[in-house]
Amino acid sequence: MIAVGLVALQGEFHVSLATSTWLISAFYLAASVGQPVMGRLADRYGPRRVFTAGLALVGATGILVLFAPGFGWVVAARVLQAIGTSVGFPAGLALIRRLAGGRPPAGTLGVLSAANSASASFGPVLGGVLVAAFGWRGIFAVNIPLAATGLLLARRWLPADPPERPAASVARVPFLDLRGLLGHPALIGVLVLQVAVQCVFYLVFFGLPQWLERIRGYPVAVTGLLMLPIALGTLLIPLAARVVRRYGAPMAMLIGSLGLLGGAVGLLSLGNRSGALSLVAVGALLGLPNAFSNLALQAGLYAAAPAAQTGTAAGLFQTGRYVGAILSTAVLGAVYGGAPSTAGLHRTAFIVAVSAVLLAAAVPLIPVPGGRHRARPASRSVPATSRPVP
Repeated sequence: MIAVGLVALQGEFHVSLATSTWLISAFYLAASVGQPVMGRLADRYGPRRVFTAGLALVGATGILVLFAPGFGWVVAARVLQAIGTSVGFPAGLALIRRLAGGRPPAGTLGVLSAANSASASFGPVLGGVLVAAFGWRGIFAVNIPLAATGLLLARRWLPADPPERPAASVARVPFLDLRGLLGHPALIGVLVLQVAVQCVFYLVFFGLPQWLERIRGYPVAVTGLLMLPIALGTLLIPLAARVVRRYGAPMAMLIGSLGLLGGAVGLLSLGNRSGALSLVAVGALLGLPNAFSNLALQAGLYAAAPAAQTGTAAGLFQTGRYVGAILSTAVLGAVYGGAPSTAGLHRTAFIVAVSAVLLAAAVPLIPVPGGRHRARPASRSVPATSRPVP
């Protein structure tokens, strides 16, 4: 939602585009630290407890920002909001790992990916309506009823956390065992790819609305609607889950990379006279690959993460998302310069195309084994060398 609210914020507080992007960068800087911390707390104290505490903080910041007297206060509220929202993915994946175990459940991960993609993709639509109706504060106020609803459903539906372990049993365990986690090369590969994929996604996600509003002159509500086709990627998540189950996550990642290359070509074709249909088609081309890339990376994370540190690994995975988003704002400032332009949009398309080719080349880094056959169950026969001597 913040993507379509930046122009309104710039106008009210009389700040530049570069200054207003602190609302994005501050959120992601705080979340990049908060994600692994909240994941470790979910591993230690239980995902249900941590998830509900985070939702409560999100609701509180929604109230506080309504009374923010200046731009700095809004940035501070975004930092608190980032800490609260950092519980979602780590707690969710820790809960799925506890209930499912074993092989990555492609269907369940697909539902999780659909929720993430849909919320991100529909954000500009909802944000455009709220900004047009209530001003920029509407995109914060809407979190109050959303958080309250989430708390109610979490208390009713999420399974209870296991009993807490005695303090003596975890006294010698580091709070964040990053050295142990990063000792898994497969996990490092997944995290690097996550940064790259999210940098490309947010480069388009933040840059395109600026071009639509500033260069094409579309109102904020219309801009939100024109960003809606990116949400179409969620429609392909069931197909992406089937690809992961049947052929493995590397194939899904390859499909996503090739689709992203097609979206970059479409983005390069946009100009000052492009019609609404062209904008919708390019948005769809850019949104559809996300289903395959995101699900492939989530399956890779599930396979690479140690079972007892799933929440922490998931937090680092989300940190990769936010690091990518932060990098995208730096790249966006470089390609647009002082203000959005069509030439800057075409430079963005070139970066997306090069990134798609590099991502396709990095497919072997995905650690999930492919193929349609499931692993055979271990034989129950006892090897001769290990049979007890009569």
